[in-house]
Amino acid sequence: SRLAGVAQATAGAKHVWMGLVTMGPGAKSGAHHHGHCESAIYIISGHARFRWGNHLEHVSEAGPGDFIYVPPHLIHQEINPSNSEPIEMIVARDSAEGVAVNVETPSAE
Repeated sequence: SRLAGVAQATAGAKHVWMGLVTMGPGAKSGAHHHGHCESAIYIISGHARFRWGNHLEHVSEAGPGDFIYVPPHLIHQEINPSNSEPIEMIVARDSAEGVAVNVETPSAE
């Protein structure tokens, strides 16, 4: 779930979106990128697994206090590997638009 904190709708922002993103236990996104947007993520609670690359071949784990940078056009996926613990993250993007481009990519699992 996404709760906008600073966005066009909440503050009249023209070039930034920032909000609280929660992923339930076992949740995962599809492979996607955010077009021309840069994204920054701060993990508040829970543990996240991030996969990225043209075939999602790279993997990194992140937990409370970690920052993640996602450059423009980078194909990635967010995963909550826990069956019991949600993830709470602050996400910021340099666009007031909700740019998300889903892609099909062979999995590296």
